[in-house]
Amino acid sequence: MSGKPSFFGELKRRNVYKVAVAYAVVGWLLVQVTTQVFPIFEIPNWALRLIVLAIIIGFPVSLVIAWAFELTPQGLKRTEDVDLAARSPRKSHTWIYVVIVGALLSVGLFYVGRYTAPNRVTTIGFSEKSIAVMPFENAIHDADTEYLSDGISEALINSLTELQQLKVIARSTAFRYKGKQIDPQSVGRDLKVQTVLMGVVRQLGDRLDVQVDLVDAGTGSQLWGQEYERKLVDVLAVKQALVREVTEKLRLKLTGEQQQRLTQRDTTNPEAYQFYLRGRYYWNKRTAETLTKAMEQFQQAADKDPNYALAYVGLSDSYVILENYAGTPANETLPKAKAFAERALQIDNSLAEAHTSLGYVYNGLWRWQEAEQEFKRAIELNPNYPNAHHWYSLCLLDLGRIAEAKAEIKRAHELDPLSLIIGTTVTYAYLAEGDASFALAQSKKVVDLDPSFPRGHEYLGLALLKDRRYAEAIAELEKTVELSGRGRWPLRDLGYGYAISGKRAEADAVIKELVGKYEKGQALGQDFAAVYAGLGDKDQAFAWLEKDFQTRSGLLGWTRWAPAFESLRSDPRFTDLLGRMGFQP
Repeated sequence: MSGKPSFFGELKRRNVYKVAVAYAVVGWLLVQVTTQVFPIFEIPNWALRLIVLAIIIGFPVSLVIAWAFELTPQGLKRTEDVDLAARSPRKSHTWIYVVIVGALLSVGLFYVGRYTAPNRVTTIGFSEKSIAVMPFENAIHDADTEYLSDGISEALINSLTELQQLKVIARSTAFRYKGKQIDPQSVGRDLKVQTVLMGVVRQLGDRLDVQVDLVDAGTGSQLWGQEYERKLVDVLAVKQALVREVTEKLRLKLTGEQQQRLTQRDTTNPEAYQFYLRGRYYWNKRTAETLTKAMEQFQQAADKDPNYALAYVGLSDSYVILENYAGTPANETLPKAKAFAERALQIDNSLAEAHTSLGYVYNGLWRWQEAEQEFKRAIELNPNYPNAHHWYSLCLLDLGRIAEAKAEIKRAHELDPLSLIIGTTVTYAYLAEGDASFALAQSKKVVDLDPSFPRGHEYLGLALLKDRRYAEAIAELEKTVELSGRGRWPLRDLGYGYAISGKRAEADAVIKELVGKYEKGQALGQDFAAVYAGLGDKDQAFAWLEKDFQTRSGLLGWTRWAPAFESLRSDPRFTDLLGRMGFQP
């Protein structure tokens, strides 16, 4: 007894199942082909999205057509008009073979794309989402425009660092390649990154030309290149365009919040941005003279755009380290540094740089708990910001938590492996722990990276003093004084070296030189205390430390771990000093 066929039976009779399976396989194959081919010809992503959308919309349309029409030798006819009895009872299996072949091709292309696509470099085993932004070349070699090439590079690094799914080589490490011939494949191997971004900047009058190339570090092939010819005032727009292009070419899937963060940091005032770039250019040189120039530029950036948070961060960063590099009393500099950091946070409370600055300010103000809270907040906001880990490690050294300080500085060093100052702070931590052999090896690495870097020689000399290799130590410390232009902290450590190696006359001469600097506001009481500690005159040492206590020196906490003050730490007066500074026993 035959009745009306069921709905599912009718689907089968009208070949709807076959059409659905075949359509799905062919559609998936088409998506795989376009995914692999479009990037080669730099076809924009919207075209791929349009094809995928068309395939999705076409699926139900194809099912409707399969239900309503039948393909016959006479052409396409409505199913109801086809004589069912005239159909051949022989079943064709050709469609099955087509589906199987299409499925195999789709799977094959999927895995080919997965393991050989441009955004993966499995041949060298590096992170699939990683980039080194090289310092852009200043094509006209004009010192007055150097801030542009350096500034665009640094701004790109800072913006990309906001993306936690992307490993970005930090500025200090990337800028070790400045002025050198760059081989992207060598950079990739050395820094363990998958892509390298290089650029050339030309400024001619009010015109700006920026040429960039994104290179696959595994193969050396170009993934993308672009030239931007704009007016000089459009430098910020160029930077923002570069960030967008790089994130797209690396196929980073950004949330709406991340997309907003990439531009939220920026000013809308082109002049303010140029002043900020100049400020960072001078700040990175870190001398008393260049810090003054940096503050002038940051202040002009803030004047041009009072809501430019990074300009206030720059001012805070300058004031907070001024005591260290210029000897300016902390009671003059730290209140200003605090005000500027707080202003930046009023504008943008999610800015990791501002929390880092405020943390270092609190550290200098001996507000240890608040300092630690700010550093932790900065790291939470941006775990890839090396300076947050670096300055937090110094705070932990002051607090006497050596193991934690080592962990933080190691993380900073991982993020910024060629940074000279971070490499030196690694030495600080190991000397504080009493590991002179590791400190010696680490300081030699810093000196090898840059023989002209004063602090590399300084801590090499201190490690040699710890190892009682006095002649070699003095030679390194004398080199430090020479390279630094006879700065206060190299003189302090040289005087201490002279003192503990028995060179009393030379140590006295250093004290006299420090007196001249102190009278000009270019030295601290702890500089004298270090030399007197080396001479065994603890009364004089504590008298000078008391002067720093009265002026609330932001660097007084360093006496807790710096090598020159080791002989003072067993004295009850030192315990009393720490207690008055707010340290726990």
